[in-house]
Amino acid sequence: MLTLEKILARQPAGSVDEVIQTLMDIDRALDERDGLKCFNQLYLAVTKAVRDSVAGETFNDGAWLAQLDVVFADLYLDALRANVAQVSAAPPAWQPLLAARQKNGIQKIQFALAGMNAHINRDLPVAIVKIFQATGGTPDRHSPRYADYERVNGILEAVETQVKQQFTTGIVGVVDAAAGPLDDVAAMWSIRAARTAAWTHAELLWQLRSLPALQKNFLATLDDFTGFAGRGLLTRLAVS
Repeated sequence: MLTLEKILARQPAGSVDEVIQTLMDIDRALDERDGLKCFNQLYLAVTKAVRDSVAGETFNDGAWLAQLDVVFADLYLDALRANVAQVSAAPPAWQPLLAARQKNGIQKIQFALAGMNAHINRDLPVAIVKIFQATGGTPDRHSPRYADYERVNGILEAVETQVKQQFTTGIVGVVDAAAGPLDDVAAMWSIRAARTAAWTHAELLWQLRSLPALQKNFLATLDDFTGFAGRGLLTRLAVS
């Protein structure tokens, strides 16, 4: 059986199909009680939905969307690689989930939300900048590529409905019968809003390219703030 370490030792994915295969292998390698498995399952479902949509629908630039998906996924895998090499080496945004993944008293939806928080709020702006550096163009909100980016929101929200039963409540919902401050945090979670904010952060990172020290500081602050939110999402709940 493949171990997580062996899976992560592979070369970075070169296509969406390779990303999906890696996510499937990670799912098989992780124990059912592992909180990382909850996010990985959600991410696998999302990635499959985006792949199928790009293949079956007409986008302005479907190839660009597919490339973004690969670059985006590799940042998640990079975080896992860093964590395997050294526990504290993963980006701060990912550390709360990776540190809490074996803890009891945390619900599946919390692990899934914590992963989404890290991946969208921290990784997605970085991925957007990387893809424009590789393909040309700029993160322009009036461009056909941004229109495609927004269309993906509907696909992601549809996946929320599909995985609702698996995690008891939806990605955007609250933990039923749970008490505590996480109810309010989870209720406010929105994939659409998070992805809009990620594009804004990408625009800022893009504009700061000529000021690398300031760009680095901005990303570090975003990273830390995302980690802070992640710790809140992983607060243990008393569920009746």
